[in-house]
Amino acid sequence: MHPFTYVAPRTLDEAVAVLEQHGERARPFAGGTDVLVQLRGGRFDLDAIVDLKGVPEATALDLNGSLRIGAAVPCYRIYEDSAVAAAFPGLIDAASLIGGIQIQSRASLGGNLCNASPSADGICPLIVHSTVAVVQGPQGERRLPVEEFCTAPGANVLGRGELLVALEVPAPEKGFGAAYQRFIPRNEMDIAVAGVASALTLSEDRATIASGRIALAAVGPTPLFAAKASAFLAGKPATPETFAEAGEIASTEAAPIGDMRGTAEHRIELVKVLTRRTLAIALERAQSNR
Repeated sequence: MHPFTYVAPRTLDEAVAVLEQHGERARPFAGGTDVLVQLRGGRFDLDAIVDLKGVPEATALDLNGSLRIGAAVPCYRIYEDSAVAAAFPGLIDAASLIGGIQIQSRASLGGNLCNASPSADGICPLIVHSTVAVVQGPQGERRLPVEEFCTAPGANVLGRGELLVALEVPAPEKGFGAAYQRFIPRNEMDIAVAGVASALTLSEDRATIASGRIALAAVGPTPLFAAKASAFLAGKPATPETFAEAGEIASTEAAPIGDMRGTAEHRIELVKVLTRRTLAIALERAQSNR
C-alpha cells in the first residue's frame, strides 16, 4: 500500500484545503470501512487521507422537524436515537442493515453515499425521503438531490477539493411512510442482489396516495430513482393492486446485469416483489403517522 499522510482537520476549510491541494490523490475519511479496504486492494494510491471525525458539521446529528445527518455520523448513532428512529423508520431500515454491528459502529450513510456502490443499502432510502446532499468545496457550499449524487459505479459528483458535509432529510408530513428491503443470500454481511425503497404520502381520506417515491438498488450502474413508477402512484388508491402495478412499472426502469449473485431476470422479479412489499409497509407507517 502506498504511504500516505493522515490529516485530522478541525474545520471544513482545513479539510477542503487539503483535498484541493492533493486532488485525486486525497480522499475524505468518515468511518474507513470502504476506503481502507480499497486502499489495501490497490484500487488507488493516495497521498493523503482526510479524517472528518474532528469536523463538527460532519459529526452532528440534529433533529428539529427536519433531520440533518453529518457525513461522518456512524449508523449506530442514527438507529440508537429514539426520536430519529420514531420519525424516520425508513432510514432505520437501512442503517441497521449496513454490514454488521461492528461495521455500523464506524460506517456512515454519508460514506455509503460517497462510495457510490450500485447495491448500497443506504442510498435508496435517502432518495425516497427526498434527501439533499450538502457539499462543501473551494467555491463554497452547494446542494443537490441525493438521486443526482452518484454518476457511475464507485463514482460521484464531487470535484477537486469537495467533500460531503451532511445529508438533510425533510420533516415527514402527516400521512408519510417509507420502507426499505433487500434480498440477500445470507442473513447479514452480504451484498444486496436487489433492493427497493418506497415512500408514499396519503391524502386526507387516508385511502388515496397523494404522492410516492420508489428507488432501486443493485439493478443499474447507480442506485436508481424510479421516476415512472413514482409518478404512477399519485392519485391512485392505496391497494395491493396499485402496489403490484407500481412494481411492474418499476421493473421496466431497472437495468440489471447477471452475475454470480443472480441473473438479470431474477433481479427484475425481485424488483416487483420488493416494491409491493415496501409499499405495503410504507402504507402501514403512513397510516400511523397522524
